[in-house]
This record gives sequence, structure tokens and C-alpha cells, in this order.
Amino acid sequence: MEGFLLAGRTFTASKKLIKKYGDGCESCRNRKGFSFQGNRCSGCQTIWACRDINFDLYHGEILGIVGESGSGKSTLVRSLYLEEIPTNGEMFVQTFEHGKENVFTTSAQKQRELRNHHMGMVYQNPYLGLRMDYSSGGNIAEKLIAADCYHVGHIRKRAVELLERVEISRVRMDEPPKNFSGGMQQRVQISKALANEPPMLLLDEVTTGLDLSVQAKVLDLIRSLQKELKVSMIVVSHDLSVIRMLTDRTLVLHQGGIVEEGLTDQILEDPQHEYTKLLVHSLI
Repeated sequence: MEGFLLAGRTFTASKKLIKKYGDGCESCRNRKGFSFQGNRCSGCQTIWACRDINFDLYHGEILGIVGESGSGKSTLVRSLYLEEIPTNGEMFVQTFEHGKENVFTTSAQKQRELRNHHMGMVYQNPYLGLRMDYSSGGNIAEKLIAADCYHVGHIRKRAVELLERVEISRVRMDEPPKNFSGGMQQRVQISKALANEPPMLLLDEVTTGLDLSVQAKVLDLIRSLQKELKVSMIVVSHDLSVIRMLTDRTLVLHQGGIVEEGLTDQILEDPQHEYTKLLVHSLI
């Protein structure tokens, strides 16, 4: 497994990440004398979307994050991509400021630099990741310009290269994604996310809503690109078949917290936590 062959080379580390909606009360902040309704404090009604999330992501590794709707998966990945700033916690990225600066508390300018140069994001809904009225090549150009690439010839050449890599013909490069099928839109979105050659790629429920045959093609594409580019990935999904196919290690989220983590095969073949057992048995 690529990530562990590079032992000790942690690419990203997240420590005690907390994201809550509400002020919280003394009871739920101290975890004493309170009860949760899901991930909501029954006393003050604060929603604890993420609670004390800790993990490491290794070079060239695909890390899975799995859980049911409302478990905190999407909030976590939006926090990692700095679309939402956590209430508390730390994240260090090795390629950013030598891995010594907490990206959650750095300046807005540096956060934009991190997103534009070191990260890519693929959303469940392509409308969040693409400008549907721009051309497909124009979408890729937008990402490249944000990463300080301004040479028109290079941008166009890069767009052709990326779209052909995801099996979209160059003759369709000037068409807007709104003309494409859902699977093709996802492939354009993947091309855009990879345009700046980011060392880390985040994928949030990228196959949800696609036909099974299209899902398989998208998953094969993601796996082949990861092997070729050696990019570190975080894959968020409620679908264990996606997690099984793509990931090396997996975190299981429930009500905003990690209840189990380990090698993906180990978790799926021999789950230890009751919630993980429920997830695995629902797949069988």
C-alpha cells in the first residue's frame, strides 16, 4: 500500500477538529451530564457536526471517510477544503509552509494560496464545482489562472491534455458542461480539480446519482489517475462499495465523531464497532 511504503511521510495531519453550529453549553462542551439527539445537544440545541477529528493522510494514500447522512462527512471535507473554518482544531499540510503552520488560523490570503496551489476538490453536485455556462476548457483555465498560470497557449494545451485523459474529446473542449451527461460533467470536474497538479485531492460523494455503469467508469478513472499521479486523496462516501474499491484506510464517522478507523479491508471484513457492523451488514 503506497501510503505505508512511505512510512513516516505524513502529508496532512488533522488534530482535534471541531465544527459546531451554536454556542454550546457547559454540559455539552465538557461532555458531562448531557444527552445527544443525533449530533445535537438536547439542552442548548447546538449541532456538533465534527467532534475531535484526528487523522493523518500519507503521501500517495487514498483515505476513505464513510458514514450515513448527517454523520458529519460533508462538513468535515468542506472544513478541510477551507470552505468552512472549524470552530477549533489544527491542520498541517507538508507542502504548505513546510507543514509547520496551522492552515485553519493562517491568513485568508494564505488559505487561498493553499486551495489554489495545493488542493483540488470534486463535489457530489457538478454545479458546485463547475461554471456550467463556461466551456469545459474555460473551467480548467479558471483553475490554472487561480494557480498563477497565465500563458494562453499553455492553458489550452493543458486543457486538451486533461480532458483527453478523462476520455473527453478535444472537439468538445469548447462546449459548456451543461450540454454533457452527469458522468461527463464529473469527468470535467475531475480534470479541473487536477489542473494545478495538486498534491491533495478531496472527493465528496462523487458517484452519487450516477448510473451504475457510469459509476464504475468514474471510479476506474479516479483509481488510474491516482496511481499515475501519486496524489493523496480523501474520498467521502456513504457507499461502502466505493470505499472498498478506492481506499487504503478508512475512518468511520457517526454523529460527528470517529468511531472506528483502520485498513479498509480489515474494517469491512471484521468491523469492531456496533455502528460499523450495522453499516457493513446493510451492504451485504
